[in-house]
Amino acid sequence: MFIGRNIMASAIGFIGLGNMGGPMAANLIKAGHTVTGFDLSEEALKALEEAGGKRAASVAELAAGSDVIVTMLPAGAHVRKIYEGEGGVLDNAKPGSLLIDSSTIDVDSARAVASAAADKGMPMVDAPVSGGVGGAAAGTLTFMVGGSSEAFDAAKPYLDIMGKTIVHTGDAGTGQAAKICNNMILGISMIGVSEAFVLAERLGLDAQKLFDISSTASGQCWALTSYCPVPGPLPASPANRDYQPGFAAEMMLKDLKLAQDAAHSSGAATPLGAQAAALYSMFVNSGGEGVDFSGIVKYLRGTS
Repeated sequence: MFIGRNIMASAIGFIGLGNMGGPMAANLIKAGHTVTGFDLSEEALKALEEAGGKRAASVAELAAGSDVIVTMLPAGAHVRKIYEGEGGVLDNAKPGSLLIDSSTIDVDSARAVASAAADKGMPMVDAPVSGGVGGAAAGTLTFMVGGSSEAFDAAKPYLDIMGKTIVHTGDAGTGQAAKICNNMILGISMIGVSEAFVLAERLGLDAQKLFDISSTASGQCWALTSYCPVPGPLPASPANRDYQPGFAAEMMLKDLKLAQDAAHSSGAATPLGAQAAALYSMFVNSGGEGVDFSGIVKYLRGTS
C-alpha cells in the first residue's frame, strides 16, 4: 500500500502518547500506517487502541517490530534513557530504522542521542513541534527538523502527515535550537502584550479598542492577533475558556529554562529571556502550572 508522496505503509512505533503524541499517532494511523505505541498511561494506550493502533509491552518490543520510531517525551533525561538505556531503542531497533524525536529537549542531549544512533547505523532527526494540541489533532503542526539531509528526506513524508510546515534547520540539534529560540520570542511577546492590556485597564482603555488599534499598528504580533490574552477580541483564544490550555504555563517555563541553559552554555546575552523565565517561574509557583501560558496576564494583574 502506498501513502501520499509514494511511500509505502510502514510499521511505526510511537513512544509517548500524551496530549501531543496521542493525536500525532492517530494521524499516522488515519494515513494507513500500522502504529504500535508505548506509554506508562493506561488511558493513553486505550485511546491509541480506539484509534486503531496497537500497544507494546515494552520499549524493546516496540523497537524490534518497527521500521520508524517516533518519540514525544517530557525532557532530555527521558529521551536519553529511552534511546540509550538498557532495553532501549538503540539496542533493540532493526538496523537502518528511522528515528524521529519530537520532544522538546536541550540541544546537547539531542546531539548526543543522534550521535549514538549514527554509531548504530540509524538515521535520526530531532523534530520538535509548534502548534499545540489543536495543531496535533488537526495535523497542522510546524516541525523544526535537525539532522542530515538524508535523515530529513527519510523523515519528511511522515512529518507531512502530522504537520503542515516542515523546515530543515540544519545538523543534529538545530531543530531543538529553533524551538527554544522561537518559544523564547513567544514568552517575551506574551508578557509584553499582557502588560499592555493590564496598563490599558488601569488607564480606562477598553480591551477591544486596544486590540483594534494594536492589531493593525506597530504593536502587532502573534501573541496579540492569534492568542490574545484577554477575553473578548479573539473568541478562540484560551482567555475565553478561563485560560484552559492550550499550551500550559509550566511547558512555557520549561522551554524558557532550556533557552536560558543554552544561552549560558553558548555565552549569549538574553536579558529579556531571563526576565521572562523569572516571571513564568513566579506564575507557575503561584499555582499557574496548569493554566494556559497566556494566563500570565492574571499574574500581572494581581489576580492569579
